[in-house]
Amino acid sequence: MPASTSSTVTIAIAVIVVAIIIIGAVALARRNRSKSMQDRFGPEYERAVRESGGSRADAERELARRQERVKRMHIEELPAGAKTRYTEEWRTVQTRFVDEPEAALIKADRLITNVMRDRGYTVDNYDQTVADLSPDHPNVLQNYRTAHDITRRSETGEVTTEDLRQAMVQYRSLFDDLM
Repeated sequence: MPASTSSTVTIAIAVIVVAIIIIGAVALARRNRSKSMQDRFGPEYERAVRESGGSRADAERELARRQERVKRMHIEELPAGAKTRYTEEWRTVQTRFVDEPEAALIKADRLITNVMRDRGYTVDNYDQTVADLSPDHPNVLQNYRTAHDITRRSETGEVTTEDLRQAMVQYRSLFDDLM
């Protein structure tokens, strides 16, 4: 085999090896990013994948967009005085539940909204609020969705007392997480 052919084959093999290494590195980086997103968003990751028609790439882009939006929002912890006040309000709401479950549930929904607003979350649009909560509170987000839905349905009398009780429990999980 002539020297130039040998050099060409060596170069071709080197190019193929480098390409394989690059492809492997890209695949590993994608896998690590997916794993990181799954860890960060928990059950919200799978929900995003379902909502994107099964596309993990689309879901991850959406979740990354949410993360960036929330970073720009300057979410803050509540001052000690506000935490104490809200905790007392929550106790009052829970006590009220015994005699007026539907009214207490509506009050719990408003209280959660006030806590979110004071922390810095957008609360003017429910869907945006849910999206904004997802990076920091993914493990209780489904609870919030369920509780909010029950609250909405309670206004038309479509729920049972057990539904109302369950909504209060689910609101409590988000309340505790926000606090």
